[in-house]
Amino acid sequence: MAESDMTERMKQLGIDQADLEETFARSSGPGGQNVNKVSTAVTLRHLPSGISVTAQDSRSQAINRKLARERLLDAIESARDQLR
Repeated sequence: MAESDMTERMKQLGIDQADLEETFARSSGPGGQNVNKVSTAVTLRHLPSGISVTAQDSRSQAINRKLARERLLDAIESARDQLR
């Protein structure tokens, strides 16, 4: 998903960037020395709803940040659909 698509999706859901809290940690699992040295795992929390997701699929922090945002938006949409 392109960055502009993600921004548009956040706007449609009424999510502001200030509502997100992002933390980083070292990943576990395969990845060699990289996972031991670099904080690539990303945990993203939507403060108003308390929904939190973690992405540590990639050795790249940037890719994990993108994946975390996609998963968080999916989780928020799912939670809103269950309320309807």
